[in-house]
Amino acid sequence: MTLSVTDLIPHRPPFLFLDSIVEHYEGHLIARRAWRADEYFYKGHYPTSPITPGVLLCEAVFQAGAAFMSLQARAAGSEAGEGVPLLAKISDVRFRNPVFPGDEVLIEVQKKETMGGFTMMSGHVKKSDGTRVLTVSFAVAWKVPEAK
Repeated sequence: MTLSVTDLIPHRPPFLFLDSIVEHYEGHLIARRAWRADEYFYKGHYPTSPITPGVLLCEAVFQAGAAFMSLQARAAGSEAGEGVPLLAKISDVRFRNPVFPGDEVLIEVQKKETMGGFTMMSGHVKKSDGTRVLTVSFAVAWKVPEAK
């Protein structure tokens, strides 16, 4: 059975930044995303020379991390359906090259360790031609948010 990204994480358009899962095995996941010229944010970032906002590229990595955690939960016999992935820490973000409308990227996450309910991961984004885009380290936990 092939799972779609929306089967794995609670994100939905217009705030879903993964198109598909390309590869997954223990400790590792690769996803794909094509940045379409009609994306809403290009109208303001920057109208005459649009580039993909770095924060959204980071969000794509974090969503790949959430998809990885969901697949791990399924492999362990449980579903990550209750709750949402909550980002706890971001560090060592390095932006190397911009992503333009029409570019396709591969997003890779790798599990480093799990401690106290948090999963520490590293991630990177590369264009389909292999050009490095960014690297980031982060920690995430799957939690049920407390009601207001």
